[in-house]
Amino acid sequence: MPEQLDQPLEEGRARRLRWMRPRKHATSDTSGRVAEAIARFSGTPTFLIWLTLFVVVWMAWNTFAPASWRFDKAELGFTALTLMLSLQASYSAPLILLAQNRQDDRDRVTAEQDRQRAQANLEDTEYLTREIASLRLAMNEVATRDFVRGELRDMLAELLEEERRSREEIVGEIVEELADEWAEHEAQDEPDREPGPAGAEAAG
Repeated sequence: MPEQLDQPLEEGRARRLRWMRPRKHATSDTSGRVAEAIARFSGTPTFLIWLTLFVVVWMAWNTFAPASWRFDKAELGFTALTLMLSLQASYSAPLILLAQNRQDDRDRVTAEQDRQRAQANLEDTEYLTREIASLRLAMNEVATRDFVRGELRDMLAELLEEERRSREEIVGEIVEELADEWAEHEAQDEPDREPGPAGAEAAG
């Protein structure tokens, strides 16, 4: 039966495939971490102290121990010890180089992340600068609270002035109307007053 590509594998088969084909990246990363740990430990005072004690005990044992117990003759210049130290040094150098390469890779990734972060911060700063500039330009075109208050104050003063003028005009019109009515009334009263003296003379 053909396998369905959109269906997950069975648990047992997936486990077998993982064991048969281990991840190369995971294996390389694990070996790199182990090598880095060994290289880090090789550069510590603890390693130097333990290595010194080991060499001293080795040389003392093969020098002062009974001849039947010795396994590395001092007459031959401690050949086995020299071989072990040479082997340790030959392995330490590549491990140190591998640790340095991993550290360089981490530094490169960190530098790239810092560069990207700095670029993002620069872009954000430029965007905020443009937004602030546009807001300033918009604020210059938008009426502020003090400007609105001043305009309202001027409009109120104009309204009060117009109201005062209209009141004065109304009062002036009323005064003129009263003056006209008074003048008409006086004009009507004058004919009635004129025959008075003439009639008095006739009666006399």
